[in-house]
Amino acid sequence: MNKLAVIYLLLLVTISACQEEEPDQSDVNKINTSQRTTLINDDFSQKNLNWEAYSGQWKFQKGTLIQTSENDDFPVILLENAPLTDIDVQVRFKPISGKIDASGGIIFRAEDEDNYYIVRANALENNFRLYTFVDGYRHQLASTTVTPPALGKFSTMRVITKGNHIQAFLNDKLELDYHDDTFKQGYVGLWTKADSITEFDDFKLIK
Repeated sequence: MNKLAVIYLLLLVTISACQEEEPDQSDVNKINTSQRTTLINDDFSQKNLNWEAYSGQWKFQKGTLIQTSENDDFPVILLENAPLTDIDVQVRFKPISGKIDASGGIIFRAEDEDNYYIVRANALENNFRLYTFVDGYRHQLASTTVTPPALGKFSTMRVITKGNHIQAFLNDKLELDYHDDTFKQGYVGLWTKADSITEFDDFKLIK
């Protein structure tokens, strides 16, 4: 083997090794939750009285929680067990129908039904967004382009917070990474919009 071929072979080996050793950036950047413990694990097989609906029509049925109103601007239900700061919350959601909107979302650090953070995905749009609601008015903080969740199929959404650091995942992929100080602590909850009929299952909360 001539000298040029040896150099080329060594170069290929070096490139391959670098590619194999490159870490998954989503793992590198993800907030560490290894020391947190499960607080709530709700499969909605029975009604949890800590869930309080403020708008929309929320029903526990057939082992899921479903929002069926098509006439409320922002249906909200909060899990009012205790105000929390640093959380790791996830839920499976299935947009069933909607012409104006077909979305599902996770509320966190809610002071009440008009003041909270919300991360939401919409089956009618290819974006994944983080908002604040302040006195009932919505303000967009962050957005990214995604493959929209499919109508009639379950997707998974997850939010992790630590201090003012907020991370949001769609189908196990870190999509939003943001810092904000609007709300310090509060309740978690679920959310839809407009004429969305959306089903939720397998709600899990750790702190």
